[in-house]
Amino acid sequence: MSLISDNLQAVLSDIRRTELQYGRPASSVRLLAVSKTFGTDAIIEAARCGQRAFGENYLQEALDKIAFLKQSVPEFTLEWHFIGPIQSNKTKPIAEHFDWVHSVDREKIAHRLSEQRPPDYPDLNICLQVNISGEDSKSGVSPDDVLVLAERISGLPKIRLRGLMAVPAPVTDFVAQREAFQRLHALQNQLIARGISLDTLSMGMSSDIHAAIAEGSTMVRIGTGIFGSRNYAK
Repeated sequence: MSLISDNLQAVLSDIRRTELQYGRPASSVRLLAVSKTFGTDAIIEAARCGQRAFGENYLQEALDKIAFLKQSVPEFTLEWHFIGPIQSNKTKPIAEHFDWVHSVDREKIAHRLSEQRPPDYPDLNICLQVNISGEDSKSGVSPDDVLVLAERISGLPKIRLRGLMAVPAPVTDFVAQREAFQRLHALQNQLIARGISLDTLSMGMSSDIHAAIAEGSTMVRIGTGIFGSRNYAK
């Protein structure tokens, strides 16, 4: 077996063990393979092992990969997730080429995605990115503003608000990791109580995956744990 195959199996086994450990339903957590900076060969290798959902941060890099893979491996129906910051002048290609967007944090972005989603495409799944740790350097809507934003965009056509996403401040303490994810889960529950139907918590990466699953994550975003170390110089 290849390194990517071995890594995928190890990550999936870890997810299933953690689900069991914290009383989560089996297979309630999806794996999003974060393929930014990795080439199409790596994505094809992961797809051949059964992985279908891939996350990308950089738009042009992602568009090149999507176009190439559609032609090169049409037998694989891949699901593309945009997880990076969104510039308002880049929403059209995102609306046209992705299945999910995890990083919506402004009403303007949601409206543009709604207007620019092709009418014959299924609704675009979106998550609101929440700056759960209040970091100046991080994108995301303030926790205090999530409800208003969700209410304003939840009825827009051609997009479907699925849930919340966060990248908390990095900490190594497991209890502190859980506290950040617990706050995001509580926000989701507040929105559900207000009648906004949500089913997704996109939270947890390689360094905090166990805390995220313990606090209700339904989708974890793993890159280096599957593909190895990144070379950003490329």
